[in-house]
Amino acid sequence: MALSPSSNSLVLRKALIQDVKPIHQLLMGYASRGLLLARSLSELYDHIRDFYVLMEEGDDGEVIGCCALGVCWEDLAEIRSLAVAEGLQRRGYARQLVEACIEEAETLGIRRVFALTYVEAFFHRMGFVDVEKSVLPHKVWADCLKCPKFPDCDELALIRDL
Repeated sequence: MALSPSSNSLVLRKALIQDVKPIHQLLMGYASRGLLLARSLSELYDHIRDFYVLMEEGDDGEVIGCCALGVCWEDLAEIRSLAVAEGLQRRGYARQLVEACIEEAETLGIRRVFALTYVEAFFHRMGFVDVEKSVLPHKVWADCLKCPKFPDCDELALIRDL
């Protein structure tokens, strides 16, 4: 991607219906390489209210990042579908997206957030600590059973108390 937006030309906001296809395209780029789980268009439409997008300012601004907060239980939520456009990593965009999800979790009264990831160091820098997947039974029974990688998941589980 040939974008080089400056931080003052970006907008972080809750996703809208018209963001579903750009989110899907962004996620599928990473999913095709096995770096995150694929999400169908149907699933994205079903969960659009969970997503934040980071985009270029303006009416025709491009979505350059996304992240979702999925509520799992009364005290537990998941940071999921975190992606930033190729070539735009290491600029703090992923951190902004995750922080928006954490703020929403705090507003909802959720006490812990977790992530399943291949990018452990990023989440460590954000205050997450390693945890065994067995402490996330709601996630395992709700989503993991449907995953093509189950039961041989190679993602790392991390959690953060709020």
